[in-house]
Amino acid sequence: MPTTMMDAPLWRPQPQRAEHATMTAFNRWINQRHDLSLKGYDELHHWSVENPETFWADAAAFLGVRLHTPAQATFEQGDHAVNTRWFPGASLNFAEHLLHRTGDDVAIECEKENGQRSQWSHNQLRQAVSQLAQAFRAMGIKKGDRIAAFLPNCPEAIIGMLAAASLGAIWSSTSPDFGFQGVLDRFGQIAPRVLLAADGYFYNGKRHDSLDKVKAIARSIPSLEKVVILPFSQPVDMVAAEIKTLSSGVLWPDFVSRFDPHVDIAYEIVPFDHPLYILYSSGTTGKPKCIVHSTGRILLQHLKELKLHTDLQAGDKLFYYTTCGWMMWNWMASALATDATLVLYDGSPFYPDGNRLFDLIDHYDITHFGTSAKWIQAVEKNSLKPRNSHSLASLKTILSTGSPLMPENFKFVYDHIKTDICLSSISGGTDICSCFALGNPTLPVYAGELQCPGLGMDVKVLDENGQAVTDQPGELACTVPFVAMPVSFWNDPEYRRYKKAYFNRFQDKWQPNGIWCHGDRAEITPHGGLVIYGRSDATLNPGGVRIGTAEIYRQVEKLPEITESIAVGQRWHGDERIILFVVTAPGVALDDALRDKIRRQIRQNTTPRHVPAKILAVPEIPRTISGKIVELAVRDIIHGKTVDNLDALANPQALKHFENRPELAT
Repeated sequence: MPTTMMDAPLWRPQPQRAEHATMTAFNRWINQRHDLSLKGYDELHHWSVENPETFWADAAAFLGVRLHTPAQATFEQGDHAVNTRWFPGASLNFAEHLLHRTGDDVAIECEKENGQRSQWSHNQLRQAVSQLAQAFRAMGIKKGDRIAAFLPNCPEAIIGMLAAASLGAIWSSTSPDFGFQGVLDRFGQIAPRVLLAADGYFYNGKRHDSLDKVKAIARSIPSLEKVVILPFSQPVDMVAAEIKTLSSGVLWPDFVSRFDPHVDIAYEIVPFDHPLYILYSSGTTGKPKCIVHSTGRILLQHLKELKLHTDLQAGDKLFYYTTCGWMMWNWMASALATDATLVLYDGSPFYPDGNRLFDLIDHYDITHFGTSAKWIQAVEKNSLKPRNSHSLASLKTILSTGSPLMPENFKFVYDHIKTDICLSSISGGTDICSCFALGNPTLPVYAGELQCPGLGMDVKVLDENGQAVTDQPGELACTVPFVAMPVSFWNDPEYRRYKKAYFNRFQDKWQPNGIWCHGDRAEITPHGGLVIYGRSDATLNPGGVRIGTAEIYRQVEKLPEITESIAVGQRWHGDERIILFVVTAPGVALDDALRDKIRRQIRQNTTPRHVPAKILAVPEIPRTISGKIVELAVRDIIHGKTVDNLDALANPQALKHFENRPELAT
């Protein structure tokens, strides 16, 4: 059991905040609607998973999902969870929900790393979407066609997605820091007709050109009919000169210029389960899986999470540090349906220094700030104390995801960023484009814990026998079908890869329709929250004892001498031993004294089983484009295997530091 579980909460909501939360209003509404007396979140959540038909139908009504034709039922179960049909007979349009507002109020604010700023009103956003949708329609784009984007996190990416969705086309995006092969491995599987791309982007004080990659992509995907280039990092005339050799290329302004922005958007009405997005797994162990998410399912799940769990309300401003290659971008974009304003930033979070994102909070009056656990850890490692240097008066909620947020990082936020803040560690993934467990403005925050499972999500932690357990680690699972499940994998008509990815682990256990096993090692706490220990497939197993890697990282990265670390299991004499690789702080050498200090830190705060057999230094840790460390790739490398899909990594050169280490032969 984590040592912090029984500690006092770090934060409790003020009574006025809890009373005015949308979650409280929803609880009250459910009670009145069904003559119930549900008190508090635990009772509401229990009711939601015990009554899924009623809950999801009520959630759609309360959250403002507008159906053009009504549903015949909330869902229809097939012979397996993957065959569940949601709201059969219902129809809607996703973009119509996100573009429901008119007027001159601000919809999107944007800042590039180089300081350039832009602002889009709701009217300007609708007009830009109308022009682009007309241009797509004029070239014959229709329902079900794929539109791909290779764009920075900018308003034009939102506009492109909304234009595609307005036509019932399927949107798929990556960020321009992906390598050529990484883009081809993704878009090459889905045969897009259009590619939206930028000429370049800014990162860490430099301009990075994208056009050579764009040209190579255009030559390599035969289905592409048009490549629309956004001048993002250079003047229009310079970009125009550079794309003359791209036969299918056209500048974005030229592509839309002949269409009247004041023409009303002609929304294509599609079935509830019609595909909206194609997202991708990381691809570090093979070609990325193409995960198809549906129009109605994504809308309903995101509205539930944004309005109820995140408590986004009219007048709020949501920022998430993300790229178009991470599912948090899709999640963030849905906030336009909540009457909140989006604040976008593209660039390094540490340029020119570690205050950049805190500067954004104060400049734009951000109320809900989203980031990664890694960024919070880096802020702490850099000894920043934003509470002393910034106002942060507008800030109400901090969201953290990407990896487990350690208890010490929770405490850092409350000590050195802001005291009265709802710090919501959230966890889900690309697989569901949403969350299994997340925040709640009506609940206390405990160090190291995600506040609660999501409404309608029957989240369980299962032991080796598939039995639900609490107060002990196990496999994170969802035991009944839920609305955020993907529609399918692309080109997987019989669901074979889909079932293999999530349903094989406990397929013969007590739930005949299949148990979604997410691949995270987790624990349900006495508070009803969750602790995430890391990926199950990276779980260490020395002497048959299962250990989550996050348990080791938590201890090692407390030490000021260590910047970051990665732990993997090495097969050794019929067993497994733990190998810990560390990146030391500048000017610090990994000597025997520091190794002893690391071992003492781990032994004293965990168990002797957690202590690594070897501790080795590396200059950097390999990560995916979205910033997640790749334990499986490192494990393969130290066992002499080849990692083929290097373009899935942001820094593939880092793997060289793990190859042929003589220390691992003894």
